[in-house]
Amino acid sequence: MDQNYKLLISYDGTRYHGWEAKPDAEMTIQGKLESVLEKMAGAPVKVIGAGRTDAGVHARGMVANVHLDTEMSEDKIRNYLNRYLPEDICVLEVKAASERFHARYNATGKTYRYSCYSGPLKPVFNRKYVCVLENEPNLELMRKAAAYLTGEHDFASFCGNPRMKKSTVCNITSIEITRSGAYLNFTYQGDRFLRYMVRILTGTLLEVGSGKRSPESMEAVLAAKKRSEAGYLMPPQGLCLMEVRYF
Repeated sequence: MDQNYKLLISYDGTRYHGWEAKPDAEMTIQGKLESVLEKMAGAPVKVIGAGRTDAGVHARGMVANVHLDTEMSEDKIRNYLNRYLPEDICVLEVKAASERFHARYNATGKTYRYSCYSGPLKPVFNRKYVCVLENEPNLELMRKAAAYLTGEHDFASFCGNPRMKKSTVCNITSIEITRSGAYLNFTYQGDRFLRYMVRILTGTLLEVGSGKRSPESMEAVLAAKKRSEAGYLMPPQGLCLMEVRYF
């Protein structure tokens, strides 16, 4: 009997060309999942993700759904996946879902975290998961700038897709900037995020923190609706999808 399943997945995206399976890229998260599930089910399957993380981006709480015709229990499906998936991909949970559940279309919000390091020594064991900063940014200035970016706005200036045809209006419910020792974390919660949006937001906030922009300039950046008006695109390794929310 065909059953729709909800998967909760974590992965280290360092060596992958992103989530989405591509004909010219063997190393993708979706591709690896589909390959293992096809062997398990004995038929082609389509794994639908809640979003498309880019090359080098990580996830602690990606959600996907897949229809399978199998008599295996949820735990046995999970265990099978974890047995044959690469060591940098882990399926945390498999649960039967309603036939209409769609990991992408039913999502109501996401949480992303971008992590930086500004200590005097090299972060040897965390180097794949942080962006190393040359200077110490001003947290209070960045927090003031973040207040201008919170809420519902047109984030066209923070979109990395120049041919974006869909709406660029997003509702960012919170931006938290916290420090723990030498590590600096930017945590974003919102209803949706555009391509490269979190990485561009972080780069822009860091420019404020370094004195290159004022917090008040965020109003003009938003109003411009031009990518050239926003800041630096941060490298992918500091970004992690933390959670996908549903009703």
